[in-house]
Amino acid sequence: MSIRHGLLALLEHGPRYGSQLRTEFESRTGATWPLNVGQVYTTLGRLERDGMVVQDGEDGAGHALYAITDAGRGELRSWFERPVDRASPPRDELAIKLAMAVGAPGVDIRAVIQAQRHATLRAMQDYTRLKAQALVAVEGSDGEKGRDDVAWLLVLEQLIFQTEAEARWLDHSESRLARLSATAARRAGNAPTAASPGTAAGEDPLAPAASTTDTGTARTTSTSRSARR
Repeated sequence: MSIRHGLLALLEHGPRYGSQLRTEFESRTGATWPLNVGQVYTTLGRLERDGMVVQDGEDGAGHALYAITDAGRGELRSWFERPVDRASPPRDELAIKLAMAVGAPGVDIRAVIQAQRHATLRAMQDYTRLKAQALVAVEGSDGEKGRDDVAWLLVLEQLIFQTEAEARWLDHSESRLARLSATAARRAGNAPTAASPGTAAGEDPLAPAASTTDTGTARTTSTSRSARR
């Protein structure tokens, strides 16, 4: 989330002070990405250092006001025109969790997927309910409040689409792992075949990996059986 550019966009409407910027930012985004005043002033300090904002006196209550400069307007225009870079996507905790859960000792990846699916569907229901409220607000508001309501509606719809995509991906992941598990079971019942990269022949990707201790015990048991033979 670009706090830097969000503050520049708000300052384009006129000089603001820190806590006012925080309030307007959260109003515009429905507090989806809450800010604290420290973040705001730290960002303003960097923008001032880079020549994109300047201090512009004080208001009647003694708050220090900040105003956008021509350089700041140029940066803001460039940000609006520039597509969001997807070359280096942000880390996704859920994707990392499932990647690490595959074959992790003592972890049932199906239970991980199921728990996340429940949470994702609950979030989708919450967002959908908020969207209905936002639609009512948009229809009955105008001016600055109307802009905030429309902005919040767009953010909500993005969150809804995101959770819908996440739910589909979870379904896909579960199906993918089930197919791989079935393939592993068939291989285990036939002659050994070449393993796919990173997976031993006949290995079930849904099954937790054996711990080092378990592996050592299994090898010891196998050796004992061979000796008895």
